[in-house]
Formats: sequence, C-alpha cells, structure tokens
Amino acid sequence: QLGEEAPDWAALGGKLQQSLRYGENPHQKAAFYVTGEKRPGVATAKQLQGKELSYNNINDTDAAYELVGELGAETPAVAIIKHANPCGVAQGASIIEAYRAALACDSTSAFGGIVALNRALDEETAKEISKIFTEVVIAPGADAAAEAVFAKKKNLRLLITEGLPDPAAAGRFIKTVAGGFLLQDRDFGRITKADLKVVTRKAPTEQELEDMLFAWRVAKHVKSNTIVYAKDGATVGIGAGQMSRIDSARIAARKAEDAAEVAGWAEPKTRGCVAASDAFFPFPDGLLQAASAGASAVIQPGGSIRDDDVIAAADEAGLAMVFTGMRHFRH
Repeated sequence: QLGEEAPDWAALGGKLQQSLRYGENPHQKAAFYVTGEKRPGVATAKQLQGKELSYNNINDTDAAYELVGELGAETPAVAIIKHANPCGVAQGASIIEAYRAALACDSTSAFGGIVALNRALDEETAKEISKIFTEVVIAPGADAAAEAVFAKKKNLRLLITEGLPDPAAAGRFIKTVAGGFLLQDRDFGRITKADLKVVTRKAPTEQELEDMLFAWRVAKHVKSNTIVYAKDGATVGIGAGQMSRIDSARIAARKAEDAAEVAGWAEPKTRGCVAASDAFFPFPDGLLQAASAGASAVIQPGGSIRDDDVIAAADEAGLAMVFTGMRHFRH
C-alpha cells in the first residue's frame, strides 16, 4: 500500500512463469511473470488439467476470482466472466444454485467464458458447467468426482487455489503508459449497511438493502461506466464499459429482456430489482432508465452537483435510493 508520499523510485519485477503462445491477439508476443505475492488466484493456483493458459485466460481468470473473493466465503457464489467483465454473478443456497442463477443472467455471453467459484467444485456442479463450452474453472478445491467429470473435457482448464483473495487486503495496482507506469493502491474500499445514507422519502426494504450491497460489490468489478441490476442475490442485467451511464442502464435492461426470452419467462427479472451505479448519476436520465426497467431501489455514490435533481426524480418515481459516498471506477 502506498504511503502519504509516493517513493521517488518504484521498480516492477517478476519471475518468468510461462512463455505464452501469444498476447491479446496472435500477432503480439507475450509472457506471464509472477511477483511472489501469495494472494490466492491465477498466479498461485495449481492447474489440474487442460491446455496451457493463454494471455486472455489469465486476465479473465484473475478478474473472475477477484470478484468471487469480493463476495466472501459465507454464502456460495459464482461469477462467469468474458473479456474481464461479468456475464452473470450470483449467490445461492448451494454452489450449483449459484451457478444456475449466474448463467441465467446472460447464458449467450457465458459461452466460452471463465467460471469462478468460492466453494469447492462438486460433481453435480461440474456436470452442469460441462453442458456449455467453458475455457477455465477456478475454485478453492474440487472433489474427486468433479475432477472425473472434467477429465472428459480435455481442453477445459481446472485451477485450484485452496483459498480466496481477501478483498480488504492492501496491495498495489500497476498500469503501464507510454514512457512510464501508474501505481495505485488496490481498490479495497468496502461498505456495510451502516455506511449507506438514505436520501429519498422512501427507505429500502431489508431485502433491497441486501441486494444493493450485492449489486454494489459486483459493480466494483465491472468496467466503467456500469449499471448492475440485481434481485434475490443474483445479477439480472449488467451494462458495462459504456461512455454514458444511461447507455449502460439501457444495455443492462436489454440484457435482462434477452435473458427472459431465452428462458421463457413472462417478464424480465428487472421487475422489482435494485440498480447499482459505480459512479454518480450526472443527470436524472440514467436513474429514470433504471426505473423504467423495473428497478425499485438504487445504490450509487452521490456527489454530483445535480444530486438534488436526481433525488427529486427518484422521489417522483417512487424509488428508494441510498448514497455510498464511495466511487468504483474501473478501467
């Protein structure tokens, strides 16, 4: 973790772990280096089977496992990742229930994705995952029956970590730029119910509060701008990486509509959901888009010069809204 004053010099070093076939694209050379940090994840995991990891596999697997680590170990949780963004994330009474709920969010995009679990992989869940093409599965452990199921999928990579990454642990994040690199603390900011400030006339219910915290933790791991719709401990629509927040809200709603069509549901699961925004709404339009999708409650940082306008719009729409006072940009 960085101190109050940045050091005059900073060095980046690592030991070669693997020469990769190529980088993000076939014309790019690439290699994987490890720093010696003991954080559970792709760099410290044991690969039990499958082809060697690619550059994109490593990047996506890291994103997936950091996300399930964010959700903790108390409740079974699964994240499905493509291009470092979640297709679906869910908690459940069992790991297979969590997987099914995560898959239901966007089963089309999940094809060829990365699956991260916060529980040991069991036979039933392994069989369920095997129904679609999956690149990598990463989990704290796997029983012998689950390993036997995956042994029939010779190209599927199974990684075992024997632990979860601590979302509150200090660490550094490095991003290279032309002529240098940026160094910052890992985003270990977290909130609890006690940190939330209700700013609307209507207060959220206990279930909405639980879903708000879940959606907020997921939104932290989605490329900005992001809107996450969630209900009953599962994402039901995710809008990622858009230049305007209202577009993210629209995309998340459309994803929910597509999921309902694929599953044969009467209506999208956004009806009565909560919406999480990784940064404040600069105008009421994004909030109203979430309301039109069916959201009944919203969690966002607050801090816009137009907060009063956004709060008034929420009150008029009958929404409950809370401010976190914390932003989670991710680039």
